[in-house]
Amino acid sequence: MARVGLHLLWAVATVAVVFPWASLGVRHALKQRWSQQLVGMLGIKVGTGGTADIPHGLLVANHISWLDIYVINALAPAAFVAKDDVKDWQLIGWLCQHTETIFLERGSRAAAQRTRETMVAQLASGNHVALFPEGTTTDGSKVLPFHGALFQSAIDASVPVVPLALRYVDADGKPSRAPAYDGDITLLQCMRAIARASDLSVQVRVLSPLTTANVDRRHLAAHCHHAIAWHLGHANPSATPSPTDAPPDHRASEISADPQVALP
Repeated sequence: MARVGLHLLWAVATVAVVFPWASLGVRHALKQRWSQQLVGMLGIKVGTGGTADIPHGLLVANHISWLDIYVINALAPAAFVAKDDVKDWQLIGWLCQHTETIFLERGSRAAAQRTRETMVAQLASGNHVALFPEGTTTDGSKVLPFHGALFQSAIDASVPVVPLALRYVDADGKPSRAPAYDGDITLLQCMRAIARASDLSVQVRVLSPLTTANVDRRHLAAHCHHAIAWHLGHANPSATPSPTDAPPDHRASEISADPQVALP
């Protein structure tokens, strides 16, 4: 925990001193390296494939923990969409404001339009943008319905949606609740649970990109939700998807530190 605290202060110093003068590529490389180091300090085993493993587009993932952000950044540095109140978090809020975070303002159509335009601009320029469309975290035992509004940015930018299925497991390959940041758990409690867990690993399955041509955002969100839930084993077993609803390419690549532990 002490190392994590020092690592956070190092991030503040780097962002304050280096980022104003660094190119976008350098900033992305620094963010990726810092995220990899943070995940390693917490004892999480995770694949370290670069952006070549995750194609360009709107990255959409199920949401279990605050750690999800750094797991994804360790693989493909991205601009994350976050609630506006994150700005008020001590230290972390400042870091988010200076590391390409796109804040989702509330209260007006104009605010939502500004968020969408920022996302479109980032995607159109070739950057990854990442989104957790459940709108909240879970303990990993389910995937909540996806809000479809922000999927419009991928349609407007003419880029694919890339579903990411995240799953945390223990040494036996069973789902671990240690990283879950839900309910009344505080950030400090969650960090302690992660630090105390032994042989914790995260599996990230990169599913086949979904085209955004000739599709509306609601259907796109529903299809993305179905694909992620299916690969995590949370899809309704009684439902028989039609060919157009079937999850894309079951041979999707899996980034996992333990090849013996496979997702369903």
